[in-house]
Amino acid sequence: MKEWKRHLIQAISALLHNPHIPNFFGGRIHQGATKHLCVPGLNCYSCPGAAGACPIGSLQAVIGGRTKNVSYYVSGTILLLGVLFGRLICGFLCPFGLLQDLLHKIRSPKPRLPRRLDQGLRWGKYLALAAVLILPALVTDAFGLGAPYFCKYLCPAGTLLGGIPLILGNEGLRAAIGFLFSWKMGILLLVLAGSVLLYRPFCKYLCPLGAVYGLLNRFSVYQMKVDEKACVHCGACERACKMGVQVTKNINSAECIRCGLCKSICPTKAIKSGCIFGRS
Repeated sequence: MKEWKRHLIQAISALLHNPHIPNFFGGRIHQGATKHLCVPGLNCYSCPGAAGACPIGSLQAVIGGRTKNVSYYVSGTILLLGVLFGRLICGFLCPFGLLQDLLHKIRSPKPRLPRRLDQGLRWGKYLALAAVLILPALVTDAFGLGAPYFCKYLCPAGTLLGGIPLILGNEGLRAAIGFLFSWKMGILLLVLAGSVLLYRPFCKYLCPLGAVYGLLNRFSVYQMKVDEKACVHCGACERACKMGVQVTKNINSAECIRCGLCKSICPTKAIKSGCIFGRS
């Protein structure tokens, strides 16, 4: 698939995640029946135009509640999407992934981190996932409620899609800006600047949702495969992969976002993709 076609799908997905455009100018959050549903990508519940809820935010809200339960609906939705598509969702449906893709197209030096440092940093998203699952249950207030710590202190997507539009459209919120918002803005700016230099740094190093989908890549219904008979081991696919996947050795790696670049660049068409019941 041509990259512009993937970006078009990403843009359509971003619009479907956030169809209530007028709310961006009114400083208010859309409220409706669909807000009880989890969207596939990382898209903040507090985004004024959001149609649904972020699965990571929803998961923390349930775990941090008085009963400390794990919602079968929320966890089931995340697992179902992961089992069906794996990180295809990251490559095609996540609005914040689209933003990082576009920022990386800005002309600038594109440094490569030393492999050992890069591999070490990639554990960050699993630490973030552990924080999502553990902190709201263990670190609680006087009423026994846990905060959505990842959303509150780290998530740059929430700052961009929720915090900034609400503050711009709501004078009362502007008056309440404090250190926490400044901290979150610092993280957002760091991720945005990093996205110009490095390909999808948030997806590689910090995203807990990507960590879940990545763990399910190998078992998902959507799979990728290298035809060993057709592969000439030219290395073109691995040189092209922006996520650093060793395509010929582990094409369904937890790092693969199924963008299809390796498939499109393969000179012998040795890379196949699609449903396990019928690849193409």
